[in-house]
Order: sequence, then C-alpha cells, then structure tokens
Amino acid sequence: MIPARGGSKRIPRKNIKPFGGRPMIAWSISAARESELFDRIIVSTDDDEIASVALREGAEVPFMRPAELADDYTGTIPVIAHAVGWQNDTGETAEEVCCIYATAPFIKTADLHRGLDILRRSGADFAFSVTSYAAPIQRALRIGCGGRVEMFDPRQFNMRSQDLEEAWHDAGQFYWGRGDAWLSDKPLFGTHAAAVPLPRYRVQDIDTQDDWQRADLIHKTCTLV
Repeated sequence: MIPARGGSKRIPRKNIKPFGGRPMIAWSISAARESELFDRIIVSTDDDEIASVALREGAEVPFMRPAELADDYTGTIPVIAHAVGWQNDTGETAEEVCCIYATAPFIKTADLHRGLDILRRSGADFAFSVTSYAAPIQRALRIGCGGRVEMFDPRQFNMRSQDLEEAWHDAGQFYWGRGDAWLSDKPLFGTHAAAVPLPRYRVQDIDTQDDWQRADLIHKTCTLV
C-alpha cells in the first residue's frame, strides 16, 4: 500500500514531482515491484493525476480514496485500514501489509525483505524502519526569549555523550503490519512493534523544501548501499 494524496501543502504535488529524473512515487513503486514480495501493489490516492502516474509505473489504483481520508489531519493508519478493509471485502484477506511512503526515494528492496522477516520472526504486530538520532536527544537545546539557549534537561549537562542511551526515530520509509493489526487502530509506536534499523545516511524524510533539497543532494552525490 502506497498512500499518496494530492493535497500536499509544504511541497505542492510532491508525490509526483520529478526527483532524479522520475516522479517521486516511482521510486517506491519500483522498489515494491523489484522486491517480488507482494501479490498487489496498490496506490491509495484521491488525485487523478497521481493515479495516472501510479498506473504508468506499474501499480494498481482499484479505488479512489474517500475525501474524508484525504485531508490534512488524517493519519497513515486510517488510510491503510481503509485499503485493508477494501481488500478483505473482495474476498481475499490481506494477511501481511506493507505501507510504503510515496516520498521514500532511498528505499531498498533488501530492507523490505528484512522488514518482513523481522515481522514474522518477532511475533510483533508491526515492523517499521527506524534510524538513530545523530546527536544525543538528552542534550537537546531550546532557544528561548532573546535568542538565549537553555537545555530541555539541564541534569544531562555533565553527562558524556557516550554514556547516554541511544535514541531512535521513525525513518519514514516503510511499515510492515499484519492485516488485522492495521484494522485494530493500534498505534504504530509501542511494544507491539519491532524495529528495522537503517543507517542514517540512507534516511531523509521529505516534508519541507529543505528536506527535498537535502534528499536531492544525497541522490546526486552519494552511492547508497
């Protein structure tokens, strides 16, 4: 399942905006196809142009996403749950479902395979891509009045960075889940989910123009392995 609505505000039309000579969504569709893991590759969209690009790149668009699931406030889980429900209604139960974001140009087929293996071996409901923070979050700073600096947790000032627990964040690439878990409305972040670690240099969430420029720079200058 690749969710790709048409109403992106911060980067207009980002799901089909050219990236590396291809529509952005093409990278996700290609990775899904090349992995040979999936019985179906479905794009959930409310947008005719995105649907046309998805079909051209080899995905299916068997339904158009309802308007109530295509606003600025709808999260990923309801969108995937809608698609899982649609699939189940066809008489073919969706047992293992992977949500791949449309803006994940650095996704690798090997990571998709590893994610499914972790989902199955761990017994978790979900398994999704994560990466580590580049700096210790315990030493995070805020900028207050007049541009003055203060720590979120001043107690950590004298701690050595190597003595602090490593922290991780969502890598924004893919989310494996059991079909019934997507329908249960469970949150993705919790002990019922397993981690699929990715190296930081292969991760760039793309929400803002700065994100896009950094992703473009990575694509142009790095060989990602």
